Amino acid sequence: MRDAAEAQGVQTPALRIPAELVPALVVFALLAAGPILAEAYGGAYLTSLLMRVMILAIAALSLDLLIGHGGLVSFGHAAFVGLGAYVAGIMITEGVIDLLAILAVAVAVAVAVAALTGAVSLRTTGVHFIMITLAFGQMLYFTATSLSAYGGDDGLTLWERADLWGTGLLASDLGLYYAILLTLVLTHAALLKVVGSRFGRVLRAAAQNETRVAALGYDVFRVRLVAYILAAVIAAVAGVLLANQAEFVSPATLSWQRSGDLIIVVVLGGMGSRSGAVLGAAALVLIEEALSSLTHDWRLIFGPMLILLALASRGGLAALATWTIRRG
Repeated sequence: MRDAAEAQGVQTPALRIPAELVPALVVFALLAAGPILAEAYGGAYLTSLLMRVMILAIAALSLDLLIGHGGLVSFGHAAFVGLGAYVAGIMITEGVIDLLAILAVAVAVAVAVAALTGAVSLRTTGVHFIMITLAFGQMLYFTATSLSAYGGDDGLTLWERADLWGTGLLASDLGLYYAILLTLVLTHAALLKVVGSRFGRVLRAAAQNETRVAALGYDVFRVRLVAYILAAVIAAVAGVLLANQAEFVSPATLSWQRSGDLIIVVVLGGMGSRSGAVLGAAALVLIEEALSSLTHDWRLIFGPMLILLALASRGGLAALATWTIRRG
């Protein structure tokens, strides 16, 4: 077949993977082999660490949709992760352990809260948007601390995990691990489709020149609100997974510090890139673990290190990795 095609002057197209996508695919491959590596090097601790990386990456992917593509810097995005975690925690505590039911409620709550807060927040821009999302995030944080029936400030301990169709799949760390990995891969692929669609192009164009996009007949507010709600839903799903992985839900998950961590992941990995959120999540967690094992004051080292990384590669780790691949 190939010889006949060449004889007729037809070239068979080769499968080419964009260089920007290769770092994420490499990370996915390493994560797929994570449990095998865990048995050889770190046991259950390494498995737990990698699950944290993947959950953080899912949440960071959702925030990157806003920051990297929409130009919307949300300082309260972790509140949606916390919402998903608390929905899972409360429902499991009340005896509802069906994963699909938990996800349905978490998504519904995230959509409702995002639609309400987004309708207000997106009327503002710049620093005002940052501050109002921070305010909404802190409101939800203090709401979580007031839930005395579910732990209040002390958080909520879960005595079992959610279940999928009665299979007990998520009861084991291995089953939960690959469920999180599958969610991460699907989220990454879905967001690539969203960003590459007309919706994604309008969202990016509005970040550069809102007036011109509106003059072309697009409803910029609606596009941004849909992106805001979509990001909230993905973050809530990450929260459901986090509650099951940690078997504990804390109000600290909703705090502005956790939102700051998500922003650091997006910036460190490279805003608006195909692999940035995944690389940033892996780098942040692994660097934290390495430095915290050396000194209690590891943040004094991490801060300057983050500044140097930002200065060395303005496009983040994704740009650095892509440049290395192309040079190689």
